[in-house]
Amino acid sequence: MGSVFNQTYINWECIVVNDGSVDHSEEIAKSWVDRDNRFKYYHINNSGVSVARNFALNIAKGSYIQFLDADDYLNEKKLELSLKALNKSNSSMEKLVITNFRMVTADFKKELEPYCKLQNVMFDVENLLYKWNDTFSIPIHCGFFKISLFKSIRFPEDISAQEDWIVWVKIFKQDIKAIFLDEPLVLYRKNPESRTKTKSLHDDQILAYEYFKTFLNEKEYDKLSKVLISRYYKEQETYKTRLSRVKNSAPYQTGLMIKKVLKNVGLLGPFRKLFPFFLKFKSK
Repeated sequence: MGSVFNQTYINWECIVVNDGSVDHSEEIAKSWVDRDNRFKYYHINNSGVSVARNFALNIAKGSYIQFLDADDYLNEKKLELSLKALNKSNSSMEKLVITNFRMVTADFKKELEPYCKLQNVMFDVENLLYKWNDTFSIPIHCGFFKISLFKSIRFPEDISAQEDWIVWVKIFKQDIKAIFLDEPLVLYRKNPESRTKTKSLHDDQILAYEYFKTFLNEKEYDKLSKVLISRYYKEQETYKTRLSRVKNSAPYQTGLMIKKVLKNVGLLGPFRKLFPFFLKFKSK
């Protein structure tokens, strides 16, 4: 919330939605409310990020929307520069600004290169639908949106990841254009405890794929099916190639030889019991 408080553009309302956190989030949020009445605090039952975002969208009073998850951070000029870009635009079709981003370690002590380069991306339905998670994805807080874009759009509440992919596609299916600011005005925190790091996304990707069927036309959905199937087989071939290289490597072959020797002398069983202990010792 500090990165919102420090914005050079000051006419904002910050809706803080506590999605059932059991840490000190409520205490911290209320301290900001006491400090500045531009912060509005709400508590909801633990229902997921989509429910929290939709709750905020339903009560937002401003003309623009800037999303920000607890893990992430805005450059102090994010709102100011985004508004200037929209105000300078001569096109009624330009209804959002996308800025670049950098990554940062969980402790905010070291900035990292982003996992993709947004300056190489064409922001349109074609790329967002068929290249997402392959060559790029866009952190939701890179966007600065006219609230009119969300008149009939909400985040799907029955999936816990990939919800932003669906929303980005829905937005661009409104035949709008984005202004791109090639400046890293967002820090995306690399949090090892985030939901995308602690669980597989396969189930959510399947749910997202099924959700797309509700609003894509037959041609688009058919192409998406072929793209995802092709991508899956390429990933499997890559995995097989890497596995083959590992099995043919000298360390792996040496390990097999040691295993055979231990088995022949009757020490394989005791060694297996001691091996976890050696791993713990090594980690220290």
